Amino acid sequence: MNDNLNKNSMRVNNRRNFLKKSVLGVVGSVLSSELVYALPKGYVPLGLHPLDNDKEALKGKSPEMVVLNDRPWNVEAPAHLLDDAITPAEKMFIRNNGIVPETIDSKNWTLTIKGESVKTTKTYTLEELKKRFKVHTYQLTLECGGNGRAGYFPSTSGNQWTQGGISCAEWTGVRLKDVLADAGIKDDAVYIGYYGKDIHPSREPGKVVISRGVPIKKALEDETLIAWAMNGKDIPIVHGYPLRLVIGGWPASVSGKWLHTIAVRNKVHDGPKMTGKSYKVPIEPVEPGVDPPEDQFRIIESMPVKSLITYPQTGAMLELGKTLQLRGHAWAGDLEVKNLEVSIDFGATWQKAQLQAPKNRLAWQHWTADVQFPRKGYYEVWARATDSQGVNQPMVMPQWNPEGYINNSCHRIAVKIV
Repeated sequence: MNDNLNKNSMRVNNRRNFLKKSVLGVVGSVLSSELVYALPKGYVPLGLHPLDNDKEALKGKSPEMVVLNDRPWNVEAPAHLLDDAITPAEKMFIRNNGIVPETIDSKNWTLTIKGESVKTTKTYTLEELKKRFKVHTYQLTLECGGNGRAGYFPSTSGNQWTQGGISCAEWTGVRLKDVLADAGIKDDAVYIGYYGKDIHPSREPGKVVISRGVPIKKALEDETLIAWAMNGKDIPIVHGYPLRLVIGGWPASVSGKWLHTIAVRNKVHDGPKMTGKSYKVPIEPVEPGVDPPEDQFRIIESMPVKSLITYPQTGAMLELGKTLQLRGHAWAGDLEVKNLEVSIDFGATWQKAQLQAPKNRLAWQHWTADVQFPRKGYYEVWARATDSQGVNQPMVMPQWNPEGYINNSCHRIAVKIV
């Protein structure tokens, strides 16, 4: 009997924690009422955050952005702020591992292709990249591997992202595969790894902050870009100006900022944040709270299917008899989303939403749904996406992992019908 009571108490506490971390305290109206803001403990709205020597990294960001960490900067958007079809710079999350480069000379910026599996080491200026290779533009989904970490129980270490570590901007540049073809890659090529000019938090000269990469097959996809523009303008400094590697569908940490070198490797890349347990999950399912040895982990590749409700804002109040017009986005790593459903009865029944095709491969997909409520009271609206292989989002916390990565449980908002 006591065991059952303890389990029920844990479920109630988990739900309360989830709602708090989902910013359920934000109370507002989709009609005409005022909005009242409340954030979980420890979260600081960008507009209220104290400035320091790295403050220029936040220049132009929406004051509604939420700072998770300022050394280095980790900043996310509340879900309702991501309503745009193409994510604007002022609403794009920041995930830095080091300090933004203090000096950037775009006129003399170069990119070097080197490594064990490249035929010829070559260096290109930014202008040479623009003139020598065909330019391409794609909308690409970038999601932090730890997005959703705040929803894990027991809690894991790391920045406690809720839902806002996701974006889909329009990136312009040249295909990595075209540049690699120009340098020539050997038959034994296995991986690529990037190097950027961000500064290690220790400020130790020459110490690399992060150097991640992807298998050569992913590197050679059409949509893998060496980009210099975002949404038709120069990439903002905090997002990698003047040159960035952009690889959609995988953890955003493989999309290196302030790019100056790409190494073509004859083995899995072993730069910082590729070793240990960084951006890895257990190979076999583990009990919550368990932390297996390093050799029992695998590198995260394609991100799992996921969706987001971007309108209305959680805490909306609606008059009984009126239709709630929902909208949001859905994505599925290397795959497409084939179905999007919403529920207003905690998953007991589901209603199919209208789902648009992606602008191009690896872009997120927009969805809408009209919902009516049977009576007055409190409701949670859930969204659930299904990918092209038939895999659904889990309605609750997915398989636990000690680093708190790839939580793709259903997003939900609170609605009160009056």
